[in-house]
Amino acid sequence: MQTIRMSLRGSAVVLMGKNTMMRKAIRGHMENNPSLEKLLPYIKNNVGFVFTNDDLSETRDRILGNKVAAPAKAGAIAPVDVRVPAQNTVLGPEKTSFFQALSIPTKITRGTIEILSEVHLIKQETKVGASEATLLNMLGISPFHYGLVIEQVYDSGTVFAPEVLDIKPDDLRARFLAGVMNVASVSLQIGYPTLASVPHSVVNGFKNLLAVAIETDYVFPEAATIKELLSDPSKMAALLAAAATPAASAAAGDKEVDKPKAEAKKEESEEEDDDMGFGLFD
Repeated sequence: MQTIRMSLRGSAVVLMGKNTMMRKAIRGHMENNPSLEKLLPYIKNNVGFVFTNDDLSETRDRILGNKVAAPAKAGAIAPVDVRVPAQNTVLGPEKTSFFQALSIPTKITRGTIEILSEVHLIKQETKVGASEATLLNMLGISPFHYGLVIEQVYDSGTVFAPEVLDIKPDDLRARFLAGVMNVASVSLQIGYPTLASVPHSVVNGFKNLLAVAIETDYVFPEAATIKELLSDPSKMAALLAAAATPAASAAAGDKEVDKPKAEAKKEESEEEDDDMGFGLFD
């Protein structure tokens, strides 16, 4: 807790206290800020508050980044699965019976016990046994990490889950654009114009007009250039060549960059062969 307070110094304040006192303090401020009532249902068990005006995501990351490794204790509930990897321990052969009692495959290697394969020692949300805790302590393994967990976030009168902080502006933009595309697709399919579908309808209408102008003698300013290119294949070829030139030059540039690298590697390999001082059949 002290490490977390130090990491948040100057940007946030951590407040821990009795639940009854925290509820009383919040009720005292509800007259000026009624939305604080939304916090009352979450003040239960061992909870505290972190007050900040800084970015919520950065504050959350600082809190979650400060965790302390802790050894397994008999009778504690395991928050995560605990696996013991295959390894050569520093324990002597006299501990073999201890491993056998836990059904851990071992063998004696150079006077020490070697664990032959990874063992799933403790399952998540199960109680840690005395034998498992003793084994982990003997192996010097601290499988658990303890720290603060963000339960809820309060901002501008709204309480929401901390996972909301993982949503970035790009995610919101992508979701919004996907919704606009769906609205435009439905509108175009059923023939019902909306703000999302009107640009597509205009483009589709222009394509139809352009197709009619190409097939007939009717000409309008926007179609004149297309008809001129189609009537003169040489101009079309020149236009396509001009468009292909930048792409070809870019590809050639990439090849030229790769070629010196390949030549440099070849020269290095030849120098290494010269330094050996003898051939394969000498």
